Amino acid sequence: MTAGTGANSGPELFVELDRSTRRPLRAQLEDGLREAVRSGRLAAHARLPATRALASDLGVSRRLVVDAYAQLLAEGYLVARRGAGTYVAEAAGAASVPAAEPAARSPSFDFFPGYPDLASFPRVPWLRAMREVLSVAPNLSLGYPDPRGAIELRRALAGHLRRVRGVVVDPQTIVVCSGAAQGLVLLARALQAPHIAMEDPGLPPHRAILAAHGARLSPLAVDAQGACVGELASIEARLGGVDAVFVTPAHQSPIGVALAPGRRAELLEWAGVAGGLVIEDDYDAEYRYDRAPLAALQGLAPDRVIYMGTVSKTLAPALRLGWLVLPPRLLEAVVEQKLLADHGCPTLDQLALARLLESGAYDRHLRQARRRYRARRDALLSAVERHLPDARVTGLAAGLHAIVQLASPVDGLALLRAAHRRSVGVYLLGYAYMQPRAVHEGLVLGYASLPESSIEEGISRLALALAECPPPPGCGQAARAGRTEHPAPVGRSPTNEEGAIAR
Repeated sequence: MTAGTGANSGPELFVELDRSTRRPLRAQLEDGLREAVRSGRLAAHARLPATRALASDLGVSRRLVVDAYAQLLAEGYLVARRGAGTYVAEAAGAASVPAAEPAARSPSFDFFPGYPDLASFPRVPWLRAMREVLSVAPNLSLGYPDPRGAIELRRALAGHLRRVRGVVVDPQTIVVCSGAAQGLVLLARALQAPHIAMEDPGLPPHRAILAAHGARLSPLAVDAQGACVGELASIEARLGGVDAVFVTPAHQSPIGVALAPGRRAELLEWAGVAGGLVIEDDYDAEYRYDRAPLAALQGLAPDRVIYMGTVSKTLAPALRLGWLVLPPRLLEAVVEQKLLADHGCPTLDQLALARLLESGAYDRHLRQARRRYRARRDALLSAVERHLPDARVTGLAAGLHAIVQLASPVDGLALLRAAHRRSVGVYLLGYAYMQPRAVHEGLVLGYASLPESSIEEGISRLALALAECPPPPGCGQAARAGRTEHPAPVGRSPTNEEGAIAR
């Protein structure tokens, strides 16, 4: 028999008693408690249930439990604290719990491009919103959620997206998902092994998720005007029809350019003629510094564009809240996949986010964040100018990261190691391509999560790391000069497209 839910004093504890044997129950209880301590199920300082509670759970007399505890107290497995209860002795618990492996040490100056400023998460407004939700939410809201998402959040999102991003949206066409990652899973499954042209370079995790769920992928090069939409005809002629095109039109990830107006029109024309879809990842559109905000592409063709957004860059990735705004023809298929995946996202978190949106707290947080990130972007630019004067910084007009184009190519792995020795985390642009590049001339540096002083120190250390990195084998001065005279378009892989499919 197991100790379960009958007790109301102290923690629950699993102990099994076999009444079909002739072995006394007290001996079985003592053996069970010893084994729990030795195996680590009961760690040092863990509190045991009160004798009355454990006796009730096991269906035995309290005297039997009192005697068993007394025996283990005498043996040194347990200690009694007057007025506080019975606990696992430190020496006994320490012997039973294996030593934890040391945690990997994070860089002190980590330019990871995927984080907002986690320290500025609006804890007080979020806690207030959660308290309000818990105080007024009906009991029914604690049942199984609507797979589309809580209607309160979908209404709040619809209003926000119409007002801020120019999205044409009805709450009924929104599906709330666990971040962009799950959104891509749902789309890949709903579209049933689609052929997707994806910006190259792009985010490797996005490609991996789509490929893992049956999508066939082809690279679509990126230049100074964004995705090279004109290449779609060539891809289709050689590799078959393209079902969807994945783009980041407001701020290309990671290069940082905006999709030019002519190409936006060309992409929507392709979708209309070919009957294809555009997947618009609007991942950090809230942050604009030196240019006017660009309206979402979806607003021009809501029947051809799937709009995707999250709070990972505005609040925190840990919330795992995102959304898809879908053309009506896709809604049923995506909702079905969401239902099969997890039945729906946590309702209380959705309701708290809805409160933030409706109360204005979300907008206030964004205004403060823009000022903070602009100052940090400026600090990054100044630090690069001081410590890496030959480097060029691009992608500065928006977002939470920038591209630092190095004056000379470096061995990427050597640079990562040299930077790590100085406790600096840097990220190579060459790894963002479908065919990762061995020679690295660019870095993707996030600045949102570092204060200005840390950005300065981090770039200073990065300069020292670069100084000790020799050029890669085969990249002599002549080769570098040749590449400068005849640059390849940004995003064009040195290998053929066929080799990059379904990575």
